[in-house]
Amino acid sequence: MQGGTAEPRRWWQTRTFVLVAALITAIPLIWPQIPPLVDLPGHMGRYRVQLDRHLYPWFQDWYNFEWQLIGNLGIDLLIIPLRPIFGLELSVKLIVLTIPVLTVTGLLWIAREVHGKIPATALFALPLAYNYPFHFGFVNFALSMALALNAFAWWLRLARLGKFGFRNIVFVPISFLIWVCHTYGWGTLGVLAFSAELIRHHDAAKKPGQKWNEDFVGVWLIPWFKAGIQCIVLAFPAILMLMWRSGAVSGQTTDMFNWRAKARWVTMVLRDRWQFFDIASLGVLFVIGLRGIRDPNIGYSRNLALSALFLIAVYLLLPRIIFGSAYADMRLAPYMLAIALIGLRPKPGLSMRGAAVVAAIGAAFFLVRTAGTTASFLLYDRTYQRELAALDHLPVGSRLVTFVGETCRNEWMMTRYQHFPGLALERRMSYANDQWSMAGGQLLTVRYRAAGRYAHDPSELVTDVKCPREWWRPIAWSLTHFPRDAFDYVWLIRPPAYDPRLEQGLIEVWRDGDSALFRIDHDVPPAELVPEDLPRPTTSLPF
Repeated sequence: MQGGTAEPRRWWQTRTFVLVAALITAIPLIWPQIPPLVDLPGHMGRYRVQLDRHLYPWFQDWYNFEWQLIGNLGIDLLIIPLRPIFGLELSVKLIVLTIPVLTVTGLLWIAREVHGKIPATALFALPLAYNYPFHFGFVNFALSMALALNAFAWWLRLARLGKFGFRNIVFVPISFLIWVCHTYGWGTLGVLAFSAELIRHHDAAKKPGQKWNEDFVGVWLIPWFKAGIQCIVLAFPAILMLMWRSGAVSGQTTDMFNWRAKARWVTMVLRDRWQFFDIASLGVLFVIGLRGIRDPNIGYSRNLALSALFLIAVYLLLPRIIFGSAYADMRLAPYMLAIALIGLRPKPGLSMRGAAVVAAIGAAFFLVRTAGTTASFLLYDRTYQRELAALDHLPVGSRLVTFVGETCRNEWMMTRYQHFPGLALERRMSYANDQWSMAGGQLLTVRYRAAGRYAHDPSELVTDVKCPREWWRPIAWSLTHFPRDAFDYVWLIRPPAYDPRLEQGLIEVWRDGDSALFRIDHDVPPAELVPEDLPRPTTSLPF
C-alpha cells in the first residue's frame, strides 16, 4: 500500500472533488418520480403490502407476508422509518438515489487508501455506478455493494492506521448489516478484505531483496493463513446464511460455466438505452485498463489487482442461477471492472501534466456518461407518466390482471415496464400479477389461488409468439385463457399486435395508443382462440 507524498494534491484528489462527483452522480435520478429501474415497481408493490396490509384486508386474500431474517432486506427495512416522513414513493426514490452516490464515494475512497492519492485513472470507473444490474432494479443488491465498497475502504484505512483491535470489533456488526441488506455485498466485502490482507501479510513477511522462491512457506503460504484469521470477524453472517438457505427455500442452483452468457454480461456492464453509446463507452474502459499492462507510465496496484483477480475467479465460478435467483454472475461484472480500473496508478515516470490530461479526459468521460444517463431517465420518465395515467381510471382494491408486451429478441433497450403492475398495487392497492413468489427469496408470496397460473411473475409478460426457453405466453393465449372470474380489470401495457376480436367481454375505460385498461364483463365469455391468433415463431438472434 502506497502512502502519501509531499506533492500537493491536484483537483481530482481533493475532498471537494469527491463531493462534487457524488452530487453529479445523483443528477439522473432527481427528476423521475419513479426511478426507471426494471424490477423496482414490483418491489414498491411489495413495500405497500408490507407497510399497509393491516389497512386493506383484501391484501390478506391475495398475498402472504411474513417477516424473516434473510439476506435481502436492504430497502425493505429502510423504508419503515422513512415512509412516515417522506411517503412511500419519495422514500424509495431517496434511498435509490443514494446507491450510485455511495458507489462513487466507495470507489474513490478505496483508491485514496490504496494509492495514497486518487489516481487520475480512477475517474474512468465512476460511470460504472450506473451499471446494468442497477438499471435492472436489483436495488437491495446494489445498495449492499455500495455499502461494501465503503466498508472495504474503511477496512483499509483502519489497517493503515494500525487500529486492528477496533477494526475487529466494529466489523462484526458491519458484516451483519451488509449481509442483511443483501448477502452478495457481504460476500464481496469478504473477498476484497481477504485479498488486501493477503498482500499486507505477504509484504510484511518478505525481506528486502528476497526472491519470490525464497522461504516459500513463510512468504506465500503463511500469509494465506494469517489473512484468513484476520477476516474471521467478517465470517459470522455465514451462520445466518446456513439458517436461511437450509429452510424452506425453493429454486435451483444451475447453469454453471455458461461462458457465452458470461462474455455477454461483460459487454453489457453499461447497458442502458443506446447500444453504440454503451459499447463505445465500454471500449474506453477497456483501453484504459489495457494501458496498465502496456503503458510504461501506468501500472496496477498489487492490492487491487489481486482483488480484481479474485473477483474475476468468483465471476467465472458463479452459476447464472442460485436458489432460483437469476443473473447471479451478471451482477458482479461491473464491480470487478471498477476495482480493476481504480487499481491503476501512474508510475514515477508520468509527469503531473500528463496525469492532469488523463484526469481531464476521465472527468469528461464521466460527465458525458452522466448526461447520457440523465437523458435516458428523462425519456423513461415521460413514458412512465403516460402509462400511469391508466391508474386514474382504476378503482382502489380492484382485482387487476396486467399484460406487458415483451419480445423474443433480447433488445438492448428494455422498456422497463416489465414490473409496472407493481405500481397498481402500490398506488391503487389493486392486485398485481407481477409479484415474485418464491419461498425464502422475498418476504411476500402469492396466495390468490383463483388466479391460477396468472397469479404471479412472469404471467404479466406477453409476446406475439411463444418464445423459446421462456415462460412468457402469447398475447392471444393470455387474453382468452386467463380466469375472468378471478379479476375485474385488464391492463394492457404496450402489448404486441392482436386481433381486436380477442377483446370480447372487455369494456374499454382508458386507452393511449396500444395501451389500454378494460373492465371485465363477466356475463360475456371470452373469444375463442383460432390457429391464426398464434403466429409461428421466427428465428431471432440476440442483439
